[in-house]
Amino acid sequence: MVYVVDDDSSVRKSLARLLRSADYEMEAFPSASDFLAHPSHPGPSCVIIDVQMPGLNGIALQEALIQRRRQEQLVFITGHGSIPLCAKAMKAGAVDFLPKPIKSAELLKCVDRALERSAEQRERAAIKAEARRLLDLLTPREFEVMQTLLTGMLNKQVGAELGMAEKTVKLHRGRIMHKIGVVSVAELVRVATNAGMTLPQTVSSLAGQSQD
Repeated sequence: MVYVVDDDSSVRKSLARLLRSADYEMEAFPSASDFLAHPSHPGPSCVIIDVQMPGLNGIALQEALIQRRRQEQLVFITGHGSIPLCAKAMKAGAVDFLPKPIKSAELLKCVDRALERSAEQRERAAIKAEARRLLDLLTPREFEVMQTLLTGMLNKQVGAELGMAEKTVKLHRGRIMHKIGVVSVAELVRVATNAGMTLPQTVSSLAGQSQD
């Protein structure tokens, strides 16, 4: 889905024609406020935004989307942009900053790039959410055992560290592996990494291995 946010109706109409001719689904909005009131698209999406608009301008809209943790990728267009403004938008994650009059081929390339980035971002977010869901299945004690296992300790060392018998560590380890759906510490490391846990460099290297 491609959205256009511009207070100039002629710009909205011309961009609508261009995007539809390129077989994109699109919607246009005359203001940033109207766009923010619209539900976010569940799939890959990008927003073509005019920088200078009455009310909420393009940069303010970008900030609002970031605050709301929305995932649309942004392409800015402007008739009178400045280098500092462009730098600010790009630093905040914009895909591109195009001057008017807009070159159709260049804009479509930006849209393609924005949608590709959006798809990749959504995939990363889905992987992270699933990894966190799996870790949430663990009891506090199991999570504690898992954290110790991730340091590379053997079962006996984990037991000594946590004050439990080795057979109890093995029992917890088996439950952890079953709940997470993995068969090795290397796979457990990958799940923890995907969930956003910070691991020692030496332990993180296990993520590239298939056996513990």
